[in-house]
Amino acid sequence: MNTSIKIKKITKEDWPPISAIYQEGIDTGIATFETKVPTWKNWDISHIKSCRIKATIDNCIAGWVALSPASKRKVYQGVTEISIYITSKYRGLGIGKLLLSKVIEKSENAGIWTLQAGIFSQNKASISLHTSLGFRIVGYRKKIAQLNGIWHDNTILERRSNII
Repeated sequence: MNTSIKIKKITKEDWPPISAIYQEGIDTGIATFETKVPTWKNWDISHIKSCRIKATIDNCIAGWVALSPASKRKVYQGVTEISIYITSKYRGLGIGKLLLSKVIEKSENAGIWTLQAGIFSQNKASISLHTSLGFRIVGYRKKIAQLNGIWHDNTILERRSNII
């Protein structure tokens, strides 16, 4: 298999495979509290256009990352929430690290000074990925919400820009 990974902007035409990867994350039960994939319109409105990218291998979308504003208040305009998903077919190839590195770069170019992540505490791979790129654990939310009748904890991480 050719594992040449290309990074590109997400477009509306990418929504079918992007939403399929999102659904994979939902199906794991430890990636998001969402229970259904949003429409393109709702996803598009809620994510920063300059900070949403995909990774492709042989023209197949292998994963994606996107940022959404943490607040509508002007004082927090440089604080965002991060979402990152890799399809199971391509896990373990370094795609997550590549995507996260690129979105960090793009976020700083866009004037964003803090990236936040709320990760299911049992999702050790995602926590490890984030901490490997400068995120620090700032706390935990115990039994923050239920998914399918099961209470889950979230580990809260943040990465403060060294540039901004």
